[in-house]
Amino acid sequence: LVVSPEDAEQQVRWFEVHAHSVRLNSTPLDVAGLFQGQMACHPAAWIFTSATLAVGESFEHFQQQLGLTKAETACWDSPFDFSEQALWFVPKGLPDPAAPNYTDKVMELALPMLEASKGRAFLLFTSHRALHQAADWLQDRLDYPLFIQGSAPKAELLKQFVEHGNAVLLGTSSFWEGVDVRGEALSLVIIDKLPFASPGDPVLKARLDALRKAGGNPFMQYQVPQAAIALKQGAGRLIRDVTDRGVLVLCDPRLLRKNYGHTFLDAMPPFARTRALDDVLAFLKA
Repeated sequence: LVVSPEDAEQQVRWFEVHAHSVRLNSTPLDVAGLFQGQMACHPAAWIFTSATLAVGESFEHFQQQLGLTKAETACWDSPFDFSEQALWFVPKGLPDPAAPNYTDKVMELALPMLEASKGRAFLLFTSHRALHQAADWLQDRLDYPLFIQGSAPKAELLKQFVEHGNAVLLGTSSFWEGVDVRGEALSLVIIDKLPFASPGDPVLKARLDALRKAGGNPFMQYQVPQAAIALKQGAGRLIRDVTDRGVLVLCDPRLLRKNYGHTFLDAMPPFARTRALDDVLAFLKA
């Protein structure tokens, strides 16, 4: 892997060791310049649309990433009646996410909700370790079909999930977006933690270091907005049509304890909210 001196400071380089090979990688720290070059080569109107481009109603994070300094932005209301179709539950009493028994406590909380919803649930995790710990915990306690990411191809898992109509699916990052399950097959989405990216990611670490050296606040300027968008994507698995109805559960107590929690709250759809498990059980059984 050869990098010219003028590019060296603008690239993050790392290697991966596999069973029979070594892979060398190089990724730009900032893609804004490259993207602007592509836009200059194709002079036209560029339109970006997504339900998850903005954090709250601010497009600043997305614009900074792509160097879109003069973009016109707008938000439109969703056709869904979120306050009637969905309930957002932030439970009380869970330990800090770093606690060794955190996933077990999340599963203890989840079980009565899974019974009330008669399965029909996604459990979304921020790590494979937590996913497998949850799978082990649920294995002999759940009366509904249990599908676990990695046990079959993603498309096959989703097909079986929908066909059963009362299944529980456990997934990590690949199930947080691009998954469309409409109707009664999915009525409960449980998220274990705020989806901060892994600090061990070499590209993330290099970008945070570069932002810090430039005098910025890497956590608030990069990690929190990225996680808020990821949370919005995960929550978006729940309501996919005007007739859908369900409960979103975010187990992470940091949402309400930390001063950055308002960024996540502002980024989310206007679901009705509760902190009472009884409200959730009543909603699911209605």
